[in-house]
Amino acid sequence: MSSLYNKKVINRLKRSEGQIRGVLKMMEEEKDCKDVVTQLTAISSSINRAIGLIVAENLAQCVSDREADGESAEQSIQEAIDLIVKTR
Repeated sequence: MSSLYNKKVINRLKRSEGQIRGVLKMMEEEKDCKDVVTQLTAISSSINRAIGLIVAENLAQCVSDREADGESAEQSIQEAIDLIVKTR
């Protein structure tokens, strides 16, 4: 496992994966749409938090790597911000 992604983030995504399977089962069983949407909203929030954690925890490393490749720190930071904003 890469040190870029800690166990907390990986476990969060595994939980989301399980929740998605649960939603698919709910849909197959024709459960109430309100319940399905509630679960999908929870999954979406969890994934958005994972994205935020990944960007926050890895921003310094990503900037350093990009600078080594000749990009500016400002450009790397702006790309990170754009990724976060795009998910909202």
